[in-house]
Amino acid sequence: MTVPWRYIIPPGLTAAAAALGWLWWPSLVFLLPLVVLAWVDFFQSEHTLRRNYPLVARTRWVMEDLRPFAQAYIVEDDLEGRPFSHQERALVYARAKGDLDSHPFGTELDVYSEEYEWLSHSIVPRTDAPEFWRTRIGGPDCSQPYDAALLNVSAMSFGSLSGRAIEAFNLGAKIGSFAHNTGEGSISKYHRKHGGDLIWEIGSGYFGCRAHDGGFDPDRFRENASGEQVKMIEVKLSQGAKPGHGGVLPGEKVTAEIAEARGVEIGKTVVSPAAHSTFSTPIEMLEWIAELREMTGGKPVGFKLCVGKPHEVMAIGKAMLETGITPDFITVDGAEGGTGAAPLELSNSVGMPLREGTIWVRNMLVGTGLKSRVKIATAGKIHSGAQMAKSFAIGADYCNAARPFMFAAGCVQSMQCHTGNCPTGVATQTPWRQRGLVVEDKAPRIARFQRQTLHSLREITVAMGLESPWDMRPRDMRERLNGAKSLPIDRIYFFVEEGQLLDGADSTPLAAAWNAASADRFSCGG
Repeated sequence: MTVPWRYIIPPGLTAAAAALGWLWWPSLVFLLPLVVLAWVDFFQSEHTLRRNYPLVARTRWVMEDLRPFAQAYIVEDDLEGRPFSHQERALVYARAKGDLDSHPFGTELDVYSEEYEWLSHSIVPRTDAPEFWRTRIGGPDCSQPYDAALLNVSAMSFGSLSGRAIEAFNLGAKIGSFAHNTGEGSISKYHRKHGGDLIWEIGSGYFGCRAHDGGFDPDRFRENASGEQVKMIEVKLSQGAKPGHGGVLPGEKVTAEIAEARGVEIGKTVVSPAAHSTFSTPIEMLEWIAELREMTGGKPVGFKLCVGKPHEVMAIGKAMLETGITPDFITVDGAEGGTGAAPLELSNSVGMPLREGTIWVRNMLVGTGLKSRVKIATAGKIHSGAQMAKSFAIGADYCNAARPFMFAAGCVQSMQCHTGNCPTGVATQTPWRQRGLVVEDKAPRIARFQRQTLHSLREITVAMGLESPWDMRPRDMRERLNGAKSLPIDRIYFFVEEGQLLDGADSTPLAAAWNAASADRFSCGG
């Protein structure tokens, strides 16, 4: 028996088909899948909205996916975007492309609000300043010091970023004569391909120098550290985006390339503990740093941290005094730093911002009389010459940047880093997504952004009437407290004098942290 179509297809749909005439069958091909999808939604029990509003409720998920793009391109004004505003991203893009980076009609900031802070210019600019500066990293125990650029690529690992992105960064570093930090994922073949200078970062997972039990392997370390490209070693204690947090790399993500770079087994889950297994006290940490420096043949060795408990910074200072061992550099990462993926609570609620963290490290080194032996690097949303100058004013010797270099490589802040679906090929391992990132095109942009940013730093230094950015002082930067009052930074934050912690710590606001610190433990002593 033949069943009439009117008993299978709803009357409304039949009427619509009749009205469409010859378009009935093409319309049916389009509509039937939607009908099936609606029935699936109606009978499933997992999602309330889809059960109550079949098919229509799916628009919610579509809008969720489109929301970041709609916000960035339609809703937000030039100053609103987070973590980087449209104006900040546009500046990086312009400099990377060699386009005009000027701004018309004056600042869009409210200069009488707390969002405005400024660097003090001089009536007599210093026009004879050098075009570029470099800084020598390497204390008295370092036999192979490194002359670093003032802006370098901050730590980003292969695995978090694509092979093509790593290649572009390294070739850009080669073209521009600056350094490329490997991130804790170790040195991959993509880091080695173009020969750019490398800072090898070693985290608690000891990738690239990892023993079978997950501990540190000195022989593997020597093998990698001896490479000509490796100019410095950075021990990662913590990072701004997720301080005090370890990590797990699931086995399905451990591909042959990642396994080769990190020195782990293909397809096997790898754990990076929250803390290092090679040391547990400040003295032990410094002794290990001295061993690493010896194993490299005298290359600079330092550490990176996001400042948490100030007494721990002071404990490291006391350990330096007791042992006579100093790192060659300390990288301060601010809580505003980013990563491919981090627990939201840690990103939003744990870790000290860059400015306060830098001041604590600066005060520890200056207050103990050790600043001449240790360079300070800063990292955390540094994207411009002005941001660099503000770091120099509070004690930095050079700066690192990560996300701005990603912008120079094509990143559009789509906020898909943690999904592996980066549309620009920067933060993904999907081959077809990487295809759009052409290394030979992006590397010159990366080098151009770095060069133009350093040129901007020079222009600011000249305007301030200074010979070099190291002449900048806290008094040269002012911060607005409210609409009627502003103060120099050194009237808001406390800056110790040379050796002041040794001679009169109790007379300073740092006394509680200094007195609670001990060279033989990180825990609080009081």
